[in-house]
Parts: sequence; C-alpha cells; structure tokens
Amino acid sequence: MSKSTAPQLKPLSKKEREKYASPSRMAKLGRDVTDRLNANPRVQWLESPFVQLYVYQQFLSDSDCDYLIDTIDANARPSTLYKGTEQEGYRTSSSCDVDPDHPEIQRIDNKIADLLGVPNSHSEVLQGQRYEVGQEFKNHHDFFHESEKYWPNEARQGGQRTWTAMAYLNEPKEGGGTAFPQLDYVVEPRRGMLLMWNNMDLEGHPNRNTLHAGSPVINGTKYIITKWFRLNKWR
Repeated sequence: MSKSTAPQLKPLSKKEREKYASPSRMAKLGRDVTDRLNANPRVQWLESPFVQLYVYQQFLSDSDCDYLIDTIDANARPSTLYKGTEQEGYRTSSSCDVDPDHPEIQRIDNKIADLLGVPNSHSEVLQGQRYEVGQEFKNHHDFFHESEKYWPNEARQGGQRTWTAMAYLNEPKEGGGTAFPQLDYVVEPRRGMLLMWNNMDLEGHPNRNTLHAGSPVINGTKYIITKWFRLNKWR
C-alpha cells in the first residue's frame, strides 16, 4: 500500500460503510470478473479453494515491458507505507506513479481493465515497482483494513480495493517471487505475465488468505507494475 497524504476525516457513517465496502456488491463483482476470466482461453486459474487467483502468460509484449522498465528507472522513489503503519525494513523497494495521460500508459491501463471487465475509472493510477538485491515487501494485504486510521480517507476516494492485477516486466536471476504464505505457494516472475487475484472472498468480505509478499531479490533486479481496482470510481 502507498502512503496516504490526505487529512484524517471523521469516521464513516453506516450509510457510507455500505457505499464504500458493500459485501453484496463486492461479491457480485467477484463473480462477474471470475466468469470473464474463466471464459478466456489465455487465462489460467491457479487452482485454490481459498483465493481466486489467475495468470495470463505473455500478457505484455517485450516492447511494453521495456518501456515500463525505462519509465520506472526514470521516476523511481522510495516505496512508502501508510502513516502509523511504518516498520523498518518492511517495504524496501522503489515505486513509480506513471503519467496516466501518456498514450502508452492509457493503452496498457485499458488493456488490463478490459481483461477483467472492470471500468478503468474504478482503478488507481498504474504503479511501477523496482526491487534490487535484498529488497522486499514483507507479508501484507492489498485490501484496506477498515480498522486503520487511513480507511475513512481511502473509503471516500473510491472505496475498498477489490482486484489486484500485477505484471512482471522481467525475470531476476534469482529470488523475487510473489509468495502467498497462507496458500503455501510462490509465483515466480515471468516476463510479460499478468497475475490477478480477488482481494475479497466469495461473500464479498476481505480475504485474509490473500496475504502475500514480494520475496527478496537474491541476484539481479525485479520490475513489476500493479493496478488496484476499487469498488467505486477512484478519485
């Protein structure tokens, strides 16, 4: 998660909680996206009874990957966590918020949104990450923990995070896998591959089995891009 800079707002009302984190709407979205992905012959379901997890091999072309790597290298900054949740050494990568108005970024953005069938207006700005030797992002969830102080701000900026789509732009020589400890499963980076998962369970509640980590890079550098979708339009 990126660090929130918005001022702290008053707690959510009951009506707001239903608007920004409605289990019934998130459950329906999960069904709609999985129906779409299951119908796509290029998409592979990583069979698990606990998480809706998919991959699409060679989703991005070599030229797309090279362009995004160059963009990340040119605009990288230290990755951050939300104020009040920081822990030393927890997230040590670099991040890059790309230009959402650039035609190439818009094309890639739209390609991901079209695959999942979710309006691009419901997603955050595409974010790049770079992991060098020893860098990692320890176990975390992509959904928002509604007990945290940042939640009222994030809720009003688009609501709960629903799906995550993450593309690997290269293959580090060693390490850098995406580990799901609750599933006892590690996704190894493959250039151009898109990894997707639903951050909610089948009933539309945050799925703690989506706990994952960017494992330390042992040799080389890892580049990825991540797109987070929201329940409502993202502001």
